[in-house]
Amino acid sequence: MDKEGWVVSSGNEPTSVRVRIFGEDHVIKGNASDEYIRHLAEIVDTRLWAVQKNNPMLPRHCVAILVAINLANELEDLRAEYDELLELLEDAN
Repeated sequence: MDKEGWVVSSGNEPTSVRVRIFGEDHVIKGNASDEYIRHLAEIVDTRLWAVQKNNPMLPRHCVAILVAINLANELEDLRAEYDELLELLEDAN
């Protein structure tokens, strides 16, 4: 079953890439290179299978929610580190 989604990145013309994530084919459309979109899909696929392996009885939608929460947590951690580094750079000037 084909699904459609968008990946937004700067600098390139819109592209469509067919990827396989968690055993399903998806067409991802976005303004990123094919390689970058495939890279993102691979990250998501790897995370989904890892959570599924550790929680084999968990429904697929719950696996997806856990992966999304984990990725959001990592993003927030990186934002906090980035803000801290900016503050250190400002203090150094």
